Amino acid sequence: MLIDTHCHVNFSAYKDDSQEVITRCLEKDIWLINIGSQLSTSLRAVEIAETYEQGVYAVVGLHPIHLYNIEVDESEQDIHFVSRSEIFDLVAYEKLLQSKKVVGIGEMGIDYFHLPVGENPETVKQKQKTVFLEGIHLAQKYNLPYIVHTRPSKGTYDAYTDVIAIIKEAKYFKGVVHCYGGSLEQAKQILDMGLFISFTGIITFKNAKDLQFIVKELPLEKILIETDSPYLTPEPFRGKRNEPMYVQYVAQRIAELKGVSYDTVANTTTQTAKNLFKL
Repeated sequence: MLIDTHCHVNFSAYKDDSQEVITRCLEKDIWLINIGSQLSTSLRAVEIAETYEQGVYAVVGLHPIHLYNIEVDESEQDIHFVSRSEIFDLVAYEKLLQSKKVVGIGEMGIDYFHLPVGENPETVKQKQKTVFLEGIHLAQKYNLPYIVHTRPSKGTYDAYTDVIAIIKEAKYFKGVVHCYGGSLEQAKQILDMGLFISFTGIITFKNAKDLQFIVKELPLEKILIETDSPYLTPEPFRGKRNEPMYVQYVAQRIAELKGVSYDTVANTTTQTAKNLFKL
């Protein structure tokens, strides 16, 4: 059994076949957690989760990229969309938390890679911090874990430095930093706070040597696995739409890097996910 702890089958990339994608996962004993990025996709994640008795869950929250109108164009990852500016509507998100299938808050956090044109960068960063703290406090209120998005400025680890500082300020240490891409030292700081770190199909890429080294160095019991689908498709499917069932290739690569069996990775990461999200 495997659990994809971070996917987006609630996104438009699956508008025509989300049910088929989920069925393929469940037939292979792969559970999934759909992550919201704004109110509409959070609502969709809840609606999808509630149609399944077991194996499909939802996390609701506001991604920092949706605090402003921003055009995102990353052709190498086949990502192109225009974000809509949105406020963190606490009442609306608390309403979604009434569903028993909601198991966390997110994804939320800090993104310095996509900053809106024409806005004061420091003002944008402060707004991101404010909303991130609001999300953490909401998670704490309901004793839920939170999922952290962290995207630094190109060629730096600055967003990870700030995320660590903000979490320490919030003093609530129940969450996971997803799609990890920081340094080894920052990873150790995150684990020392009591959080978990999640890896995507990026670790299967040939040029991801630094990230692969971090996987080797971190304790398996502090690691979660994810796809972040429809993005970051692992080898050998790069160039195609990602799916939650491909989380098995992330698990396999971790097993190879750490020199342990696939079953060990599957069993350990599944139990960690079940414990964190109370599945």
